Amino acid sequence: MVFKSASTVVDVTNTAYGMEYSVHDVPKRFKEELGCIFPGLDLTGLLIIPTCQNSAVDLVRVGEEIETEKDRLLERFMEWAKLVCEKLDTKGHWSDFMDPCSGLAMRTKECHVPYGEVDALSTLLGYQTANAGCCKVVLHPTWGSSIYPSTMFTKAPLADLVQAIQEVEKEIGNRV
Repeated sequence: MVFKSASTVVDVTNTAYGMEYSVHDVPKRFKEELGCIFPGLDLTGLLIIPTCQNSAVDLVRVGEEIETEKDRLLERFMEWAKLVCEKLDTKGHWSDFMDPCSGLAMRTKECHVPYGEVDALSTLLGYQTANAGCCKVVLHPTWGSSIYPSTMFTKAPLADLVQAIQEVEKEIGNRV
């Protein structure tokens, strides 16, 4: 059985680019945190788009191979998120995405509050967490800790968001 939170708008969807994403309304418990991350933004209609990529290695481990894999997955997410945001920009919609390394917003520069990817995936998708040394990690139901989470946000209507994702999928899919 797949976990579905009350905030789920689009269930987990697989992309041709090797990423999973889902779309969620902002749960009440996230509003204060998101208000700090995006100061001055009216959170009405804000959508959260958590993404997950399956890594080739267990990302809890350390070493050159792990760092190389993290870099590969970071570049893939950043390209995807940037292109989706650009598509939404052309329609006049606000959007932003998190730097998975720092947890900070990439487009909202006046903020220095990190977004909690692990807590978000736990709340939004019901994913389990575990402690790995001094860090809390998210466990994907299929991939375990071989997961690279990242999140995007937008105020676009759902139909425009889905269209932007589909357009980016076609662009990226032609190169993969």
